[in-house]
Amino acid sequence: MTAKIGVLALQGAFIEHIQVLQDLGAETVELRQAADLQQELTGLVLPGGESTVQGKLLHDLGMYDALREQIAAGLPVLATCAGMILLAERLSNDDKVHFATMPITVRRNAYGRQLGSFRTHAAFGSLDAIPMTFIRAPYIEQVGEGVQVLAEVDGKIVAAQYGKQLALAFHPELDVAESTAVHEYFLGICEGN
Repeated sequence: MTAKIGVLALQGAFIEHIQVLQDLGAETVELRQAADLQQELTGLVLPGGESTVQGKLLHDLGMYDALREQIAAGLPVLATCAGMILLAERLSNDDKVHFATMPITVRRNAYGRQLGSFRTHAAFGSLDAIPMTFIRAPYIEQVGEGVQVLAEVDGKIVAAQYGKQLALAFHPELDVAESTAVHEYFLGICEGN
């Protein structure tokens, strides 16, 4: 059965996720309004962008409650950068939380503004070094019970998994020419592997 992945397409870098998932054989659906959530999905991508804008649009468009329920019920999620902020139970430098389905504490814009963007390679789970591009990235300051740390860069947690929720501080969709490992890993979660 082909995975059917909903990609939040309100703002941010969603097109790149759609392209790599389709290249890997998955079906994708752009999620732009509440009606788009009426179909059966096997996974969800929360892309990078502006978490505050995405959070506001989720509420304004009536998508927030339905998505939060699906995530809490176990829908696999790949959350990159702003998406990681949407999943976090706590933000160390902001009082506003969004879905709060993953027991992690995240620091927003932890690496500074656009000038703090960088690219590196680091181990991811059982994989050797994969490319990681950080753009005004957050990082995870603290993980709760049941959260598995998948990657660290310079002593900072930049990828973690909690059940079927996968949160990344970096943008794997920007490095697919070199590696599709993160999206393959996510599709494995969606397929129950």
